[in-house]
Amino acid sequence: MDAATQGALQAGKPVGGFKIGKEAGEWTATNFHPYLPSESYLTCRFFSARKHGLVDAVVRCRSSERTAVVALPGGIGTLDEVFEIMALIQLERIGSQLPVPLLLMNYDSFYTNLLEFLNDCEKWGTVSKGEVESLWKICNNNSVALDYLAEFYGLSTIETNRKDSESSEHLRINHG
Repeated sequence: MDAATQGALQAGKPVGGFKIGKEAGEWTATNFHPYLPSESYLTCRFFSARKHGLVDAVVRCRSSERTAVVALPGGIGTLDEVFEIMALIQLERIGSQLPVPLLLMNYDSFYTNLLEFLNDCEKWGTVSKGEVESLWKICNNNSVALDYLAEFYGLSTIETNRKDSESSEHLRINHG
């Protein structure tokens, strides 16, 4: 998330964060990104408030808005948010008027076992065939994600300047 935050700041976009307060300890009161002021954060007692903030941030009110949910490798909190977003897309609570892409970044096969489990769910009949696939795009690298977003939003030109590796891509979009 650090790279995404820095990229948004460099592009002059507003950046904020939702922190989950821990009842024991002072970790949340002192652990902030060095380049974000503390007033850029909202501390929540429960994870549900953080998810409401995520949904509010991603819902598109105008067709000119281009938002996306990009799930990077993470732990229980990340999975909770991903499955919440998937359920809201499935129930048409997000994207019913203006679709919002959900990308799962499967860097270094991080999510492969989860994807295999979800395929098994299809075999067991607990989810319909193609149901999970219809809710997100699996991306193994940044190029796949950028190409998908360019296609999703019908962008005319998308150029990437790669440095040493796939993970350090920079995006420049020309609207034509």
